[in-house]
Amino acid sequence: MISLTNTEIAFAHLSRRNLYRAKFIFLVMPNPIVSKLWHLFVMLFARLRIPIGWLTKHTISAQFVGGKNIAECNAIVDKFWGYRIFSIINYSVECEKNEETSLNNYDELLSTLKTAAKDNRIAFTNFKPSSLIDPRILLLVSEKSLLNAKDEVLFSEFKERVNNLCKIAYSGNKPIIIEAEESWFQPAVEELAEEMMAKYNQENAIVYECFQMYRIGMLEKLYSSHKKAVENSYTLGAKIVRGAYMEEERTRSRKLGLKSPIFETKEETDHAFNKAVKFCISNIDTLSFYCGTHNEESILYMISLMESLNISKNDSRIFFSQLYGMSDNISFNLANDGFNVVKYIPYGPFYDVLPYLMRRIQENSAAKGETSRELKYINKELKRRKKAKE
Repeated sequence: MISLTNTEIAFAHLSRRNLYRAKFIFLVMPNPIVSKLWHLFVMLFARLRIPIGWLTKHTISAQFVGGKNIAECNAIVDKFWGYRIFSIINYSVECEKNEETSLNNYDELLSTLKTAAKDNRIAFTNFKPSSLIDPRILLLVSEKSLLNAKDEVLFSEFKERVNNLCKIAYSGNKPIIIEAEESWFQPAVEELAEEMMAKYNQENAIVYECFQMYRIGMLEKLYSSHKKAVENSYTLGAKIVRGAYMEEERTRSRKLGLKSPIFETKEETDHAFNKAVKFCISNIDTLSFYCGTHNEESILYMISLMESLNISKNDSRIFFSQLYGMSDNISFNLANDGFNVVKYIPYGPFYDVLPYLMRRIQENSAAKGETSRELKYINKELKRRKKAKE
């Protein structure tokens, strides 16, 4: 069985200075007081539109964001490729309420797709639906509410943009992931994702739908999506994650007096996630599977399933994925052992990627066990390097 604890392999791509930067970030972020103060500070400056990119450029942004534009991500993509790790460069903007901005985001996504189409180092492309349309309209469609004439036009334009992105991905044979966001507007997104898969996944998986396993009922949704794909003779593209909008989901539920759509405990989420992994691996002949997780137990469980079914490590239908700046012990050890690995590299102007950065802060302040693991491996590698110099 593969080991995910070899720090020499995990951090070979990082300098001593970068290791100390990572150590500082993972040491500070779990502190709830520091995390809350940083959040308030950044949100205040964001509201005032005061530029503070200089403050984060060499700290949290450098740890989790590839750069301001595609060009700035190239050095990271190239470095990862040297270790046989693929990349996905993600223009990390979302929740746009301005039509002009949504159109600009669409143009940027087109540039990302064109870059990816001719670059073998990039395995996937993706986009967040809320970067292309006001989420208010997605909510109305999800609730089956009537749209006014203007919203009808905007939603029609949104669907055409999504179709065009998927069409370009199909033409370039480069898979595209329609990312999942907040649950309240997901029904509209899920319906469109299935429509795109039925259209472009006749030969192989080009369009992927994202399943957030912390959502109650999502396991059943995965089963039904697969059943529909099989019945209609197309390949299901499934990205399986635990979920990244816990605070927003619970806050909205409390505010509206609704039952939370996500599981109460981590154990319930873990159980659903592992069942989804088992289902995907067991049905790999009729789907393609992108597993996005930082959980070592789930990774090892998935590998054991692959071995039991004699599935090759580098089967092109199966990818493991972790976020840039996190879980390098998983990504680099998997790639070194021959598995398909893709690193998720966000990019964009500081204030545009701020929601993404806020979630990384929230995740790491809430998941102390995961952060302690990052620190454990970083400290282990620093000690190893110090001893090697003696």
